[in-house]
Amino acid sequence: MTTATSASTPAATERLTWLFTALDEADRRTLLAFAEFLAAGRPPQVPLSNLDPPPDPATEQPPEPTPLPRPEQEKVIAAIRRLTLTYPMLDHGPMLHETSALMTAHVLHGRPATQVIDDLEALFRRKYQDYCATFSGRIGFDGSST
Repeated sequence: MTTATSASTPAATERLTWLFTALDEADRRTLLAFAEFLAAGRPPQVPLSNLDPPPDPATEQPPEPTPLPRPEQEKVIAAIRRLTLTYPMLDHGPMLHETSALMTAHVLHGRPATQVIDDLEALFRRKYQDYCATFSGRIGFDGSST
């Protein structure tokens, strides 16, 4: 039976270390990739008083993505970071399952990084289009009305 401990305690750190060492090499890579994904998708901890209010979909236009160039030899984790920066307006939590599945296909099943990154880009683009659809006028990814 496990006891509940705060995730920030030394006991939690020790348990995580123990669990990590109990894994085989492939599972360790997956755990690290997952931890990097979680860290990449989290904004820095900022007091709510310092944040702008969320946009009102009824009256405002959706923020535009900030495209960053895709490097030639990009790794999947780097692509997730790049796409997270490109689409900071998206709630990355709901995307966790699909992103994790793509990461698993790469790390555990050997799917080429370029294919996984293509799928990640399509996923983020699709989620951005869904996000834009919540704004009045149903604005698409390319800025045109749908």
